[in-house]
Amino acid sequence: MTSSTMYYYTKVMSELFLDSSFADTKNNYRGMTTMADMWRFAEGPLVSGLYWEQWYNGKNVTNEELGYIFYENKLLGVPRIRQLKVKNDSCTVHDDFRNEIKACYDSYAKSIEDKEPFGKMNGSAWKYHTDEQLDGSSHWGLISRYGGGGYVQNLGTTKVKSYELIKELKDNLWLDRGTRAVFIDFSVYNANINLFCVIRLLIEFPATGGAIPSWNFRTVKLIRYVTVGDYFVLACEAIFCLFICYYIVEEALEIKKLKFSYFKSFWNILDILVIIISLICVAFNIYRTIKVNKMLNDLLKKPEEYPDFEFLSYWQVQFNSAIAITVFFAWVKVFKYISFNKTMTQLSSTLARCAKDLAGFAVMFFIVFLAFAQLGYLIFGTQVKDFSSFPSSIFTLFRIILGDFNFHELEAANRVLGPIYFILYVFFVFFVLLNMFLAIINDTYSEVKADISNQTNEFEMADYFKKGYDRMLEKLNIKRDKIIDIQKALQSADINQDKQLDFDEWRQDLKTRGYAEAEIEAVFAKYDLDGDRILDEEEQKRMQADLEGQKQKLNSDLADAEGGERPLSSRPKTARPGSSMGSETSEEDDLRGHRGGSGGVVSGVSFEEFTVLARRVDRMEHSIGSIVSKIDAVLVKLEAMERAKSKRRETMSKILDSITESGNDEEKREQMERLVREELERWDSDPSLSGSSGGVRQRPASRGGAAN
Repeated sequence: MTSSTMYYYTKVMSELFLDSSFADTKNNYRGMTTMADMWRFAEGPLVSGLYWEQWYNGKNVTNEELGYIFYENKLLGVPRIRQLKVKNDSCTVHDDFRNEIKACYDSYAKSIEDKEPFGKMNGSAWKYHTDEQLDGSSHWGLISRYGGGGYVQNLGTTKVKSYELIKELKDNLWLDRGTRAVFIDFSVYNANINLFCVIRLLIEFPATGGAIPSWNFRTVKLIRYVTVGDYFVLACEAIFCLFICYYIVEEALEIKKLKFSYFKSFWNILDILVIIISLICVAFNIYRTIKVNKMLNDLLKKPEEYPDFEFLSYWQVQFNSAIAITVFFAWVKVFKYISFNKTMTQLSSTLARCAKDLAGFAVMFFIVFLAFAQLGYLIFGTQVKDFSSFPSSIFTLFRIILGDFNFHELEAANRVLGPIYFILYVFFVFFVLLNMFLAIINDTYSEVKADISNQTNEFEMADYFKKGYDRMLEKLNIKRDKIIDIQKALQSADINQDKQLDFDEWRQDLKTRGYAEAEIEAVFAKYDLDGDRILDEEEQKRMQADLEGQKQKLNSDLADAEGGERPLSSRPKTARPGSSMGSETSEEDDLRGHRGGSGGVVSGVSFEEFTVLARRVDRMEHSIGSIVSKIDAVLVKLEAMERAKSKRRETMSKILDSITESGNDEEKREQMERLVREELERWDSDPSLSGSSGGVRQRPASRGGAAN
């Protein structure tokens, strides 16, 4: 969790210790260059900043107010000073200087670290302590990586006590030629904002001599749940854990189903990364809560000891980074769900299509780029800070691409090669390679844009909302149509004008308007309170009032949905030309104009266009009806032909049977003629077969004629 309060907390604490000047000079911690400066800082700004024992008016603070920096930040336990040393003769002196140079101290390395007691030989400041004894961890400095052990001195709980301890170390030459690093560690807690600030000041003493200061201020929230808002966050974290469990099961089922093909999708890999990082964060969250409670309990029991929040604060920062990465991946996943939009797919499609070209270009680019980085490191590395190491050279060249460079430093380092190097780099990398990169992107983007313009969207978010909006308006208009139809039925269904509307009159009128029996029955029964199947004058008035109220509400909803248009009741009602219903149809016309007029928002067509389209639909329905009737006739004829074929097969069977049974030719001929005539007479008596059996008649007749 990060907030602007954390930034200001870090700013206040860093300015107190980094920018406060030494007593006898204007120098401060940032400008420290010698061991003497280190002692000036320890005796001055460090002690003064740690112990606020007087108010601004010179009065001493009370015992309850002791140990607060800026009177607000509680100093937890006592600060600690730790140094790391290297052994004498840890480096090799050349033979020419061996007689002159008797001592040699190499740069820091764990293998040559000095662990022997020295100086006064008593007390923790003069004896080496291992990493395990101090429960320490390694630390990356500007020059080297340092272990968690060393010679340590815990300061006191008061300003006087701490000053005396520092002066004793200084007087007994605690720092010497073998010293390579001095750590000053302490932690503060601000109850007002529930934040810890874990501070580490590091002064490195390289083998070159001098002092190089660095610092680390970690503002973290180690006590997570205090306020109501914190417990709300706890509830959200619990919900987050439930979602993680759900997605673990979901992804496991997908992996079981898809096997190795699951990992071919970039989005699936992203899901796995999010789940893994989330699980690590949940585990650390539990560990941190338990560990902080234990450390605070121990601190309350032993307030004069150093509480090591360094390890915990380091992993809290990593926890915050992991959460940030998880949130970043979650935002990246948004790209997975925007393929429905042409514009949003252009970026992903462009990058995917030009990936091979960019890969080839990247090889060429980095060959040239790394060549310039190596060249700059070798030429300017001894004089220009930005080229003092190969990684620094790489980042410096990236900064030159973005326009952040210091040409005067290059020129001062080498008046000939500096300008040449700068001009060549800008020309080849900035003007040539960078523009080639942009050309690849631009060409691919043009191709993708041309392809997408010829495609239809899978899904358009704007269309989705527009369709939903149109459906909503359509439902509102349909409801209002029904209300208007029912109101007209109340006026016109009373045919005998007896001011009583029976169910048959009601049903007949609404039937002509296209309503179903169940709907007609339900509406009538709602207002027929006495159940006599007749709506008397009082019941009709109640129905009319209820319908009018519903119509006004729908008009208001439509006006709100359409951006504040006037409701229908406030618009002028005019009948269509040629209409015999006059004012009775004006409300319906107004509705139609509202839904289909030139200013309508639902269909966007005028009433005349709607009329033309309606006529076309009527003609289409008539044509379709004619086609259906013809298809039915064809199906009937096909069925009759099928029956004729069946009868024909039966007749041929009988004829063949008669031929087979009789042995005399004359008898066969007579029998065949008799069977054929019987069949022809039966077909003539069946009208469904007469149309499809003409060909069958002629064949037996001609066969009989030929026989005669």
